[in-house]
Amino acid sequence: MGRLWSGWIVVVMVVIFVGIVAAEDYVRPPARRALSFWGGCKKESETQQVHVSLAGPNHMKVSWMTPSYTKNKSPVVQYGLTSGNYTSTAVGTSESYSFLLYSSGLMNHVVIGPLQDSTTYYYKCGGAGEEYKFKTPPPSGPDVPITFAVVGDLGQTGWTKSTLEHIGNSNYDLLLLAGDLSYADYYQPYWDSFGELVEPYASARPWMVTQGNHDIETIPVFVDSFRAFNTRWQMPHSESGSDSNLYYSFDVAGVHVIMLGSYSDYDEESAQYKWLQSDLKKVDRSRTPWVVVVLHAPWYNTNHAHQGNGDGMKLAMEKVLYDAHVDIVVGGHVHAYERTARVYANRVDPCGIMHITVGDGGNREGLARKFYENSPDWSVFREASFGHAQLKIVNATHAHWTWHRNDDDEAVLADEFWITSLSAGHSECSFQEPSIRRILKPTSLRVGKGLY
Repeated sequence: MGRLWSGWIVVVMVVIFVGIVAAEDYVRPPARRALSFWGGCKKESETQQVHVSLAGPNHMKVSWMTPSYTKNKSPVVQYGLTSGNYTSTAVGTSESYSFLLYSSGLMNHVVIGPLQDSTTYYYKCGGAGEEYKFKTPPPSGPDVPITFAVVGDLGQTGWTKSTLEHIGNSNYDLLLLAGDLSYADYYQPYWDSFGELVEPYASARPWMVTQGNHDIETIPVFVDSFRAFNTRWQMPHSESGSDSNLYYSFDVAGVHVIMLGSYSDYDEESAQYKWLQSDLKKVDRSRTPWVVVVLHAPWYNTNHAHQGNGDGMKLAMEKVLYDAHVDIVVGGHVHAYERTARVYANRVDPCGIMHITVGDGGNREGLARKFYENSPDWSVFREASFGHAQLKIVNATHAHWTWHRNDDDEAVLADEFWITSLSAGHSECSFQEPSIRRILKPTSLRVGKGLY
């Protein structure tokens, strides 16, 4: 009943965006309905909900769901460099889970490799059925370009569909998802429909995800936290020395990416905190000059929604990330876009971290459109809109960030900037105004100078 009421509330919400940062003419489009009322998979196949993720250097993990009657079949992936010609085979593991009256199919996970960099592979899951293909990321190296698609709080609405289409039309190498995947909220068939919804994209490029509050799904005594999330979306935590699927790290091209768990213990005595310290000590900035962190609850937020939700984690971990010269922290949770200057301890700091909130991929709860009127100096750009971002690492020193707003099904470039890495050799942390081009309306352009 709560889901139905929230849907009606979103439909009748006022659709005029109250402009921040001189965006007076932007009118946000209305909310859209959920794509499926009952959830579940519509595709009749033994291969469903296919997605791929990184699984250590030059390896990928292929994951997919099969009906429970396939339990006697081995989880096999056949793959090769040309369509229909599968020269390699790998076998993995299968598992299922129950959630009160719900019983899942078999979730299969198969690690394949070693694989060539920047190469398209064709593959089949289970030895039969549909052929899929994915492209591997670029090779390792400090000056190797790579493009990330960045999104949070996806859900399964018409705006989710639009966001995914925009992402699919872009030329990206890997997707980072800052939590709140399916918005199943205990109703397990929505995990199935979400897996089917994202399959065309997640089967073609690696998706690296962390958990959000809507993924917790705890029922004391009966169901442990993150049962569906951990079964369906297995990330390379053991490869990075983590004992939990809720936090892990990986290297790709010249970037060290750390996925943190906002809903896993994070105090100084916690396993996550100790793992983070250990992980950061292993980072070689001559090999991965960029360090990017992804989590769910943002640490810097001027929206009325979810105020203070990330404060505990910020208090525990901000100095750890600051001392390690982390470049960017990406958060979700707040259903709006916001970008900060380099900041530390609530003050603009030339050696601080840039925090960016992207919790507006297309969730069913609608946008968080009410920002505090008097924003602090560290808040640079904010907007309540659905969309996604792209982070293009150009070389060891420079990267380009763009925010693409969904507007009547057209991706509108609403914010962009260049950022310089805080890696070794840039210890002076020189600070200038950002190089920004903000589109306030389709025909309005404002250009700044300099860069972060």
